[in-house]
Amino acid sequence: MTNATPLTKAAEPADITEERSYIALTASPSRPRRTLKHGDSFAVVDSHGDIGASRGGPDGIFHADTRYLSRLELLLNGLQPLPLSSNLRDDNSVLTVDLTNPDIYFDQHLTLPKDTIHLVRTLFLWRGSAYQRLGIRNHGEAHIKINISLTFDNDFADLFEVRGLHRNRRGKVEIHSSADQVLIKYQGLDGKQRSSSLTFDPPPTNLQENIASYSLDLQPGERCSIYLTLEYDDEARQPKSFFHSMINAARELRSSTWHAATVVSSNVMLNQVLCRSMADLYMLITQTPQGPYPYAGIPWFSTTFGRDGILTAVQMLWLDASIAKGVLKRLAAFQATEHDSLKDAEPGKILHEMRAGEMAALREIPFGLYYGSVDSTPLFVLLLGLYIERTGDVATLRELRPNLAAALAWMDRFGDRDGDGFLEYQRATEQGLSNQGWKDSQDAVFYEDGRIAEGPIALAEVQGYAYAAKRLAAHCVRRLGDEGGARKLEAEAAQLREKFDAAFWCESIGTYAIALDGRKKPCLVRTSNAGQTLFTGIAKTERAAIIAKSLMEPRFFAGWGIRSLAHSEPRYNPMSYHNGSIWPHDNALIALGLGRYGFKDAVDRIFAGMLDAAAYMDFRRLPELFCGFRRRRNHGPTLYPVACSPQAWSAATPFALLQASLGLEFDSDAKEIKLRNPHLPSFIDMLTIKGLRLGDSTVDLALHGQGNDVSLRVLRSDGGVRVSTAYY
Repeated sequence: MTNATPLTKAAEPADITEERSYIALTASPSRPRRTLKHGDSFAVVDSHGDIGASRGGPDGIFHADTRYLSRLELLLNGLQPLPLSSNLRDDNSVLTVDLTNPDIYFDQHLTLPKDTIHLVRTLFLWRGSAYQRLGIRNHGEAHIKINISLTFDNDFADLFEVRGLHRNRRGKVEIHSSADQVLIKYQGLDGKQRSSSLTFDPPPTNLQENIASYSLDLQPGERCSIYLTLEYDDEARQPKSFFHSMINAARELRSSTWHAATVVSSNVMLNQVLCRSMADLYMLITQTPQGPYPYAGIPWFSTTFGRDGILTAVQMLWLDASIAKGVLKRLAAFQATEHDSLKDAEPGKILHEMRAGEMAALREIPFGLYYGSVDSTPLFVLLLGLYIERTGDVATLRELRPNLAAALAWMDRFGDRDGDGFLEYQRATEQGLSNQGWKDSQDAVFYEDGRIAEGPIALAEVQGYAYAAKRLAAHCVRRLGDEGGARKLEAEAAQLREKFDAAFWCESIGTYAIALDGRKKPCLVRTSNAGQTLFTGIAKTERAAIIAKSLMEPRFFAGWGIRSLAHSEPRYNPMSYHNGSIWPHDNALIALGLGRYGFKDAVDRIFAGMLDAAAYMDFRRLPELFCGFRRRRNHGPTLYPVACSPQAWSAATPFALLQASLGLEFDSDAKEIKLRNPHLPSFIDMLTIKGLRLGDSTVDLALHGQGNDVSLRVLRSDGGVRVSTAYY
């Protein structure tokens, strides 16, 4: 990919706030990027371990939506070292980059042959600091004199500036230095002072405002180390030693997974994908005051997103229910209690996104606490219901009862603007997102002639979320002793299902319309949104069969997965964000729906396509999305250049696909785990699940066979959990 081209629409930079999807791209990255994360901090470095040394890419070390290091370039005698390898640890805790020297000449004479010096850069983040060790060793047969330099800088850019949003005014930067430390301070326009403190050990031979240089004299076989620690802001803490911090960073990641079951299969590639997905998820999960929360993705969405967090928790619920509990409590803590047009906030509404940078504080962007999503609120109710089904955690249900009531009230009052029974959206101000479903690009909802639909917009999949939310909420209030409230919710859900089918089913296109516009006119476009109606169960059985067949046809199924828009439709573009690309999480939700209605062969095709796609990806990692070009023999999928990777709901996708295949269901009251119409994917003949929890009990399972011919064996049961299979 070359030169700057808008990815979803022609726009001036100021339009970037209109849609989450727009990411400015001015050059193709000349080196692959690597990511690290801990807490509210993340790093994007290139394959050399440098920051800002090559064109393109959102390089930097970021904390709370602000960049705290914008450049860090290593040079050897003024030259770029040669890369040997760049590897993440399996748990994502540490990046290791191996480099060597190029041929170095003086007066046209070779003074240092290539591959004489081995340089190892080790980088990681932990508790508000970034650590780097540069290990240097002379593998030559003579002593050498070399100069190592590290050029550094920082701009304290807000993440939205890095995304491409122009600002006319910025704060002031000042720099202070000593023998071993440089302090860069930024006085923001929001009145907050931010600082980057770089400490070098040992002290450099020469340290200036933006460059540290070391003159080294190494005997044959001699080695030395240089340590660099970056601390963000003037917090009262004493940084630990490099190795102490590295051990603790890895230990924290390891301990964070103790709630989760483990999965091993007979397929080596699937095992690698599952291991990477697990590592990515638990790197993205951030410990908040309310509990663990999966931040959406790196680099653009490393913060609390309502929809993303909820759907990630839904996909992971069978494996680790503690994620759902953390998501529910955090979103409940920030549930809107009043009207605020700039925030698109209304009482009872669940958060869309939160940001902590300077631009959010100044309200140059509306995303400090922003509520512009029509689906976060019904999805919150849906997740709560699924969590209670999964765990029987009535104490948490009682705690969140007021939030449940407020969310249901929002759905009936503010979410249903005209009282027709459907949830609709329309942004309150021009600063808000123009589209407020998961496909939030400006051009994602349109008519059959390609014109952009006029709001308020009622999306197909959102009505499904509302239907499932009310059915699950009925179970919740019944547990709390409110039988009348439960019956009312069940009746409302049944009525919504009938109304939805009557209003959204379009015989002319053989599927549900993507949306109804402000005049209740259906948008007659074939999209993956209809597939998500299977996930929630709002689709009637006869409609589900038609949709399932359509989604597996070539206009939708590209060989890797289901496109977000059929290639027969206007605005189809396999390189677009939402109009023809392939989203792993979308495929996962559709697969869960296909499994619900019994279409396990279709689940198998999606699972196999996603696994094949992941096999071509760096680190076996499914990104946020990739292009929807048709699969070609002996070729991998085409990447989407600014997709987040890792991305939480993409990392959760393989686990959701396993659930769809196995038909896993949980009954906490009966202490029973049921596999409904279990199906082993065509690419495995054995699957072992260990540490699967139900309440205080755990169980280990082994499944053997292929396809629908599955045998189940309970390897261990602690606490009397019953495991059964059911075919119907």
